[in-house]
Amino acid sequence: MGFLSKLFRSSTKKEMETMSKVKLAVIFYSMGGTNYQLARWAEEGANEIGALVKVLKVQELAPDSVIEGNDIWKATVEATKNVPVATSADIEWADAIIFSVPTRFGNMPSQMKQFLDIQGGLWASGKTINKVVSAMTSAQNPHGGQEATILSLYTSMMHWGAIIATPGYTDPVIFGAGGNPYGTSVTVGQDGKMIEDVQAAVKHQAKRTVTVAEWVKNANQ
Repeated sequence: MGFLSKLFRSSTKKEMETMSKVKLAVIFYSMGGTNYQLARWAEEGANEIGALVKVLKVQELAPDSVIEGNDIWKATVEATKNVPVATSADIEWADAIIFSVPTRFGNMPSQMKQFLDIQGGLWASGKTINKVVSAMTSAQNPHGGQEATILSLYTSMMHWGAIIATPGYTDPVIFGAGGNPYGTSVTVGQDGKMIEDVQAAVKHQAKRTVTVAEWVKNANQ
Protein backbone atom coordinates (compact mmCIF):
# COMPACT_ATOMS: atom_id res chain seq x y z
CA MET A 1 0.00 0.00 0.00
CA GLY A 2 2.89 2.33 0.79
CA PHE A 3 4.29 1.97 -2.72
CA LEU A 4 0.88 2.49 -4.34
CA SER A 5 0.20 5.51 -2.15
CA LYS A 6 3.57 7.05 -3.08
CA LEU A 7 2.95 6.31 -6.76
CA PHE A 8 -0.49 7.95 -6.57
CA ARG A 9 0.92 11.06 -4.87
CA SER A 10 3.68 11.29 -7.47
CA SER A 11 1.17 10.94 -10.30
CA THR A 12 -1.14 13.53 -8.78
CA LYS A 13 1.77 15.94 -8.28
CA LYS A 14 2.77 15.60 -11.93
CA GLU A 15 -0.83 16.20 -13.04
CA MET A 16 -1.04 19.31 -10.88
CA GLU A 17 2.26 20.60 -12.25
CA THR A 18 1.01 20.05 -15.79
CA MET A 19 -2.26 21.82 -15.02
CA SER A 20 -0.40 24.79 -13.55
CA LYS A 21 1.75 25.27 -16.66
CA VAL A 22 0.78 28.00 -19.10
CA LYS A 23 -0.67 26.60 -22.32
CA LEU A 24 0.53 28.56 -25.34
CA ALA A 25 -0.79 28.29 -28.89
CA VAL A 26 1.52 29.75 -31.53
CA ILE A 27 -0.71 30.26 -34.57
CA PHE A 28 0.84 31.31 -37.86
CA TYR A 29 0.26 31.80 -41.55
CA SER A 30 3.30 31.59 -43.81
CA MET A 31 3.69 31.74 -47.56
CA GLY A 32 7.47 32.03 -47.77
CA GLY A 33 8.50 30.27 -44.57
CA THR A 34 9.43 33.34 -42.52
CA ASN A 35 6.51 33.28 -40.12
CA TYR A 36 6.83 29.54 -39.72
CA GLN A 37 10.40 30.14 -38.53
CA LEU A 38 9.22 32.90 -36.19
CA ALA A 39 6.64 30.49 -34.77
CA ARG A 40 9.29 27.85 -34.14
CA TRP A 41 11.53 30.37 -32.34
CA ALA A 42 8.56 31.40 -30.21
CA GLU A 43 8.02 27.73 -29.38
CA GLU A 44 11.66 27.40 -28.32
CA GLY A 45 11.47 30.48 -26.10
CA ALA A 46 8.26 29.35 -24.40
CA ASN A 47 9.61 25.84 -23.87
CA GLU A 48 12.66 27.30 -22.15
CA ILE A 49 10.46 28.60 -19.33
CA GLY A 50 8.30 25.51 -19.06
CA ALA A 51 5.18 26.34 -21.06
CA LEU A 52 3.09 23.72 -22.85
CA VAL A 53 3.24 24.77 -26.50
CA LYS A 54 1.28 23.96 -29.65
CA VAL A 55 2.50 25.31 -33.00
CA LEU A 56 -0.44 25.55 -35.39
CA LYS A 57 -1.12 26.90 -38.87
CA VAL A 58 -4.32 28.43 -40.19
CA GLN A 59 -6.08 26.87 -43.15
CA GLU A 60 -4.68 27.78 -46.56
CA LEU A 61 -7.34 29.42 -48.75
CA ALA A 62 -5.38 29.98 -51.96
CA PRO A 63 -6.17 27.57 -54.81
CA ASP A 64 -3.65 24.85 -55.60
CA SER A 65 -3.23 26.24 -59.11
CA VAL A 66 -1.81 29.46 -57.67
CA ILE A 67 0.44 27.73 -55.14
CA GLU A 68 1.82 25.33 -57.75
CA GLY A 69 3.05 28.27 -59.82
CA ASN A 70 5.17 29.67 -56.97
CA ASP A 71 8.16 27.55 -55.96
CA ILE A 72 8.70 29.26 -52.61
CA TRP A 73 5.03 29.05 -51.65
CA LYS A 74 4.90 25.42 -52.74
CA ALA A 75 8.01 24.61 -50.67
CA THR A 76 6.47 26.22 -47.59
CA VAL A 77 3.27 24.21 -47.98
CA GLU A 78 5.39 21.07 -48.17
CA ALA A 79 7.53 22.06 -45.17
CA THR A 80 4.46 22.71 -43.01
CA LYS A 81 2.31 19.80 -44.20
CA ASN A 82 2.57 18.01 -40.85
CA VAL A 83 1.76 21.09 -38.77
CA PRO A 84 -1.80 20.79 -37.36
CA VAL A 85 -4.43 23.27 -38.54
CA ALA A 86 -5.64 25.54 -35.75
CA THR A 87 -9.21 25.04 -34.51
CA SER A 88 -11.58 26.69 -32.06
CA ALA A 89 -10.68 23.94 -29.59
CA ASP A 90 -7.07 25.15 -29.65
CA ILE A 91 -8.15 28.69 -28.80
CA GLU A 92 -10.25 27.40 -25.92
CA TRP A 93 -7.35 25.23 -24.70
CA ALA A 94 -4.80 28.03 -24.69
CA ASP A 95 -4.06 30.43 -21.85
CA ALA A 96 -1.96 32.49 -24.26
CA ILE A 97 -1.75 32.90 -28.03
CA ILE A 98 1.02 34.28 -30.23
CA PHE A 99 0.01 35.07 -33.80
CA SER A 100 2.61 35.32 -36.57
CA VAL A 101 1.63 36.54 -40.03
CA PRO A 102 3.06 38.40 -43.02
CA THR A 103 1.62 41.78 -43.91
CA ARG A 104 -0.89 42.12 -46.74
CA PHE A 105 -1.29 45.78 -47.70
CA GLY A 106 -0.97 46.78 -44.04
CA ASN A 107 -3.38 44.13 -42.80
CA MET A 108 -3.29 40.50 -41.74
CA PRO A 109 -3.65 37.91 -44.54
CA SER A 110 -7.13 36.68 -45.44
CA GLN A 111 -6.23 33.22 -44.16
CA MET A 112 -5.72 34.53 -40.62
CA LYS A 113 -8.68 36.90 -40.90
CA GLN A 114 -11.01 34.02 -41.74
CA PHE A 115 -9.70 32.01 -38.80
CA LEU A 116 -10.49 34.89 -36.46
CA ASP A 117 -13.84 35.55 -38.11
CA ILE A 118 -15.10 32.01 -37.48
CA GLN A 119 -14.48 32.22 -33.74
CA GLY A 120 -17.81 33.97 -33.14
CA GLY A 121 -19.11 31.05 -31.12
CA LEU A 122 -16.20 31.19 -28.70
CA TRP A 123 -16.49 34.96 -28.45
CA ALA A 124 -20.24 34.83 -27.80
CA SER A 125 -19.77 32.30 -25.01
CA GLY A 126 -17.05 34.38 -23.35
CA LYS A 127 -14.28 31.88 -24.02
CA THR A 128 -11.91 34.42 -25.55
CA ILE A 129 -11.97 36.65 -22.47
CA ASN A 130 -8.61 37.13 -20.73
CA LYS A 131 -6.62 35.13 -23.24
CA VAL A 132 -3.15 36.70 -23.22
CA VAL A 133 -2.16 37.49 -26.80
CA SER A 134 0.80 38.87 -28.73
CA ALA A 135 1.67 39.15 -32.43
CA MET A 136 4.61 39.11 -34.86
CA THR A 137 4.89 39.90 -38.55
CA SER A 138 7.12 40.26 -41.61
CA ALA A 139 7.24 42.39 -44.75
CA GLN A 140 9.59 43.05 -47.67
CA ASN A 141 10.21 46.63 -46.52
CA PRO A 142 10.89 48.07 -43.05
CA HIS A 143 7.89 50.38 -43.49
CA GLY A 144 5.78 47.97 -45.50
CA GLY A 145 2.92 47.82 -43.03
CA GLN A 146 4.51 45.84 -40.22
CA GLU A 147 3.10 47.87 -37.33
CA ALA A 148 -0.30 48.26 -39.01
CA THR A 149 -0.54 44.50 -39.53
CA ILE A 150 0.11 43.79 -35.86
CA LEU A 151 -2.38 46.46 -34.85
CA SER A 152 -5.01 44.92 -37.15
CA LEU A 153 -4.68 41.72 -35.15
CA TYR A 154 -4.82 43.58 -31.85
CA THR A 155 -8.04 45.32 -32.91
CA SER A 156 -9.73 41.93 -33.13
CA MET A 157 -8.20 40.93 -29.81
CA MET A 158 -9.74 43.96 -28.11
CA HIS A 159 -13.14 42.72 -29.27
CA TRP A 160 -12.28 39.30 -27.84
CA GLY A 161 -11.65 40.80 -24.41
CA ALA A 162 -8.11 39.45 -24.61
CA ILE A 163 -5.14 40.86 -22.72
CA ILE A 164 -2.55 42.18 -25.18
CA ALA A 165 1.05 41.59 -24.10
CA THR A 166 3.36 43.62 -26.31
CA PRO A 167 7.14 43.38 -25.94
CA GLY A 168 7.42 47.14 -25.63
CA TYR A 169 11.01 48.01 -24.78
CA THR A 170 11.30 45.48 -21.99
CA ASP A 171 14.67 44.10 -23.12
CA PRO A 172 17.64 45.40 -25.14
CA VAL A 173 17.12 42.64 -27.72
CA ILE A 174 14.11 44.61 -28.99
CA PHE A 175 16.42 47.34 -30.32
CA GLY A 176 18.68 44.82 -32.02
CA ALA A 177 15.68 43.47 -33.88
CA GLY A 178 14.57 46.85 -35.20
CA GLY A 179 12.85 48.31 -32.14
CA ASN A 180 9.19 47.47 -32.83
CA PRO A 181 7.35 47.78 -29.48
CA TYR A 182 4.11 46.30 -30.87
CA GLY A 183 5.62 42.90 -31.61
CA THR A 184 8.63 41.42 -33.35
CA SER A 185 8.76 42.33 -37.03
CA VAL A 186 11.32 41.41 -39.63
CA THR A 187 12.22 42.57 -43.12
CA VAL A 188 12.60 39.86 -45.74
CA GLY A 189 14.90 40.51 -48.69
CA GLN A 190 14.31 39.56 -52.30
CA ASP A 191 16.29 36.40 -51.66
CA GLY A 192 13.72 35.33 -49.06
CA LYS A 193 16.14 35.71 -46.15
CA MET A 194 15.52 37.78 -43.02
CA ILE A 195 17.54 40.99 -42.91
CA GLU A 196 17.34 41.67 -39.16
CA ASP A 197 18.43 39.14 -36.55
CA VAL A 198 15.19 38.68 -34.60
CA GLN A 199 15.58 35.26 -32.99
CA ALA A 200 16.38 36.65 -29.53
CA ALA A 201 13.54 39.18 -29.76
CA VAL A 202 11.04 36.46 -30.71
CA LYS A 203 12.13 34.30 -27.78
CA HIS A 204 11.88 37.27 -25.41
CA GLN A 205 8.40 38.09 -26.69
CA ALA A 206 7.31 34.48 -26.21
CA LYS A 207 8.67 34.38 -22.67
CA ARG A 208 7.02 37.69 -21.82
CA THR A 209 3.67 36.47 -23.18
CA VAL A 210 3.90 33.26 -21.14
CA THR A 211 4.90 35.20 -18.02
CA VAL A 212 1.93 37.57 -18.30
CA ALA A 213 -0.35 34.59 -18.90
CA GLU A 214 1.08 32.96 -15.78
CA TRP A 215 0.20 36.05 -13.74
CA VAL A 216 -3.36 35.96 -15.07
CA LYS A 217 -3.68 32.21 -14.57
CA ASN A 218 -2.44 32.36 -10.97
CA ALA A 219 -4.70 35.30 -10.16
CA ASN A 220 -7.74 33.33 -11.30
CA GLN A 221 -6.95 30.19 -9.30
